[in-house]
Parts: sequence; structure tokens; C-alpha cells
Amino acid sequence: MASGYGLQGGPSRCFPFWQELLACYVVNTSAEDDSGKKKCAPMLEDYYECLHHKKEAARIRALQTAYRKAEASSARENAPSAGQIRNLGLLDKEEDTKQVLGG
Repeated sequence: MASGYGLQGGPSRCFPFWQELLACYVVNTSAEDDSGKKKCAPMLEDYYECLHHKKEAARIRALQTAYRKAEASSARENAPSAGQIRNLGLLDKEEDTKQVLGG
């Protein structure tokens, strides 16, 4: 943790997670025995997620992949051809433009 201060001078967005992790370490470890750190693994994971957003990014990638896959598998009924799209807005191609735009 760098300074513990956020951009507007207050506590940083991950400071509560840091406090929770630190409290867990204080309660579960001592100078002689570090075996209690294993109990703090979920808090450490939450703190790292707050800092790096790796789980959130993985979830977003999975959702985007599923969405793109669903879009690719369902063909549009009245999809314009590539030639019709190329002709949009050109002179003497008004009928193609009307057909594609549904007008």
C-alpha cells in the first residue's frame, strides 16, 4: 500500500480491505508463529482483487465471449449483403439505400 490516501485526499478505495487483512494478521499471527496467515487467505484475495481487478476482468471477458458467440450463431433475417452496404449513399444507388435502411 503506497500512502493509503485516495485521489481526493480521503482513504483509498482498497483501504477497508487492507484494514480487514491487517486485522486478520494481528489476530491470527504472532512473532513466533505465522501459521495463522492461512486463515487470512480470503481477505488477502479480496484485497488483491480490489487492487488489480483480475477476477472482474476475467468475468467480463467471459461475458463478452459468450455474447459474441451468441451473436455469431444467430443469423439476421434481413441482413444486407456486402454489396448493398458498399452502395449506401452513392449516386444512382438510391434503391439499394432504401432497401437496406427499410425506407
